[in-house]
Amino acid sequence: MSKTNYTGGQVLVDAHPGLKKKKFTLAAMTFFIYCACAGGAFGIETMISSAGPGLTLILLVLIPLLWGMPIGLYSSELTNLAPVESGPYVWAKMAFGEFWGFSFGFWIALAMYLTGAAYVVLAVNYIGMFVSLTPVTAFLLKAAIIIVFTIVNLMGLEEVSTLSTIFSIIILLAFAAVAVVGIVNWQYSPFDPIVPEGQGALSSWGTGIAVGVWMYCGYVAISFLGGEIENPQVIPKGMKIGILVITLSYVLPTLGGIVSTGPWTEWGISIDYSSVLYQHVGTWAGVAFMIVAVIAQCAIFNAAIASASRSFMVLGQDYLCPKFLSKVSKNRKVPVWPILILAAINLILVNLNFEVLVTILSPVLFVLYVGLGFAYVKIRKEYPVEKRGDLYYVKSKFATLYICGGPLIVGIISFLVNGTEYFLLGFIAIIAAVIFYPICKWIYGGFYKKDKEQHPINPKTKLAKGDLVRFGWFFLLFGIIAFLGSFFLVWYEGSWGPDYYLETYGSGIMSNFWGMINIARWGGVAMLVLGAIFFLVGKKVDPVPKD
Repeated sequence: MSKTNYTGGQVLVDAHPGLKKKKFTLAAMTFFIYCACAGGAFGIETMISSAGPGLTLILLVLIPLLWGMPIGLYSSELTNLAPVESGPYVWAKMAFGEFWGFSFGFWIALAMYLTGAAYVVLAVNYIGMFVSLTPVTAFLLKAAIIIVFTIVNLMGLEEVSTLSTIFSIIILLAFAAVAVVGIVNWQYSPFDPIVPEGQGALSSWGTGIAVGVWMYCGYVAISFLGGEIENPQVIPKGMKIGILVITLSYVLPTLGGIVSTGPWTEWGISIDYSSVLYQHVGTWAGVAFMIVAVIAQCAIFNAAIASASRSFMVLGQDYLCPKFLSKVSKNRKVPVWPILILAAINLILVNLNFEVLVTILSPVLFVLYVGLGFAYVKIRKEYPVEKRGDLYYVKSKFATLYICGGPLIVGIISFLVNGTEYFLLGFIAIIAAVIFYPICKWIYGGFYKKDKEQHPINPKTKLAKGDLVRFGWFFLLFGIIAFLGSFFLVWYEGSWGPDYYLETYGSGIMSNFWGMINIARWGGVAMLVLGAIFFLVGKKVDPVPKD
């Protein structure tokens, strides 16, 4: 739908007909967002010892303002405009067309499909702290968790939401206990030191931001359920309250832990949030908190299945992936095959050492969240807020600057300071989109199969007209990032990087700092050359059609 055709109201409401609608209460929406995006403050422990206690607390307040809230706001506004499954894919195609829509949809689906098993592994690891587990027993526990929450998701969104509410209350009460007990037993200054002694402020900021951004990710998850939410107007309220609850559930327990339980250098090593209760209440309280840690991982996994299983639904409707991924069951109206495929993938992944894979996907998420900010700006021009009637939108003349600018600044920093190995390997997942797009287009037909006149193909490439030029822009953009990023990383990590990577990895390409830098630099040059070729050839034989 173009700007000239937009007369107001919601769009794409029939993108996936026949879905079962659920009316969310404000509490249910808030708790689902909490489970999908947080599920507790687990992970911040390492941030304290690496970035410093003071800086950790500062970043836990700054990052939601510059990163979490902007993402939450554009997710809320766009889900109200286009209440449909597979949100990020839909927004990107609305703003930038088929190729970029596929890329955004592919990236988010890849990340969601491949990271869910991490929560199952963490849950069983927590159980292993109390009970001795053989490899077979550990796998059976992992399989049991996967099966239980697969069944819950097959039952429907109502059951997923109910569990999210129950789990959220338990988790929040546990962290509230940590906050209260910690603050009552105040012994240490929370800002002493702000950053570790002998460690540069820039290095501390980089480490802290990398962890902090990950802790405040996931707010687009609700958009995957847009077509099943009967009252999308509850999303903005739930999002704002959810972000506030998440921020408080991070800041207050972390403050309580820092001031009551030390030394701060041992956080994430021998000290965690349960230690606050172990030391100041008793062993039973610490054990109870660790049980909550298991529940927390299950809560995130439960919400992750709900979101990930919807990630391909509209792609299937648009003939950009197998059609069966968009099918829903007759009675409960849930995507059975995607849920079952997720279960099978998770049963495999829980047996592998895939922590590196999870972190490799972080740069992809940074690119995606920042890119969706630009999609938001473009959609606002195509679908003016003045015509939207009573639909929710951010009512501020600075909305686009804040919502696009904040994530852009934080995303660029996070992409570069996540580590040279992850900066480099992240391009594998990023470039995979431009490989799988033509394959899916050739096999399934894409937009051309839905409307041949509106979306013509180039008879020579069998791709959409103008795709060669789009490929050119793709490689030029990421070629610049890779090339310039290599120089930044030399400045940022050059003094300690060679020794660090050699000590950490021992052998292989990731142990060779300068080898990785050269790959990033010359890989960037190669992408720039390839991008120029695609762009120049495309301008002659495959120009982008004019609207």
